[in-house]
Amino acid sequence: MTEATDIPDEVIEKLSDYLDGALAPDAKADVDKKIAEDETWKRAHDEMVETRGFLSGMQKARAPVTFANDVTETIRKRSANSLFARKTFGDRVPFNALVVVAMIAILVIAWMMWSSATGSLKGNQPQTGSDPGSATTAPFKQ
Repeated sequence: MTEATDIPDEVIEKLSDYLDGALAPDAKADVDKKIAEDETWKRAHDEMVETRGFLSGMQKARAPVTFANDVTETIRKRSANSLFARKTFGDRVPFNALVVVAMIAILVIAWMMWSSATGSLKGNQPQTGSDPGSATTAPFKQ
């Protein structure tokens, strides 16, 4: 059997469609004519028919019934049970990252409340005396 590397791809594609029965009648007649007259087409056709004969005699191999369980067990052994082991809630949730995010959120909220005019975290600030009812501007009575 010779190698098919010297056969153009177009010939292989056309012959594949021809053998699959996917060609129109006029294209099929054209391929029949080329197979009869052209040595390259005839050789490619014979090789494809031979290969299809080999492949049609093969049967599909079936996986054993325990295939999935065997693969799972092999993975479990090789991974030291780290892939299929039950994980606790702490193993699945990154508590350290959550604590950092919570601390940053608390600091941001505290800063916003401290810097706002209506925030409840502001300390008692001295009054400037511009308020007409403030104790510093009210006259002193005895």
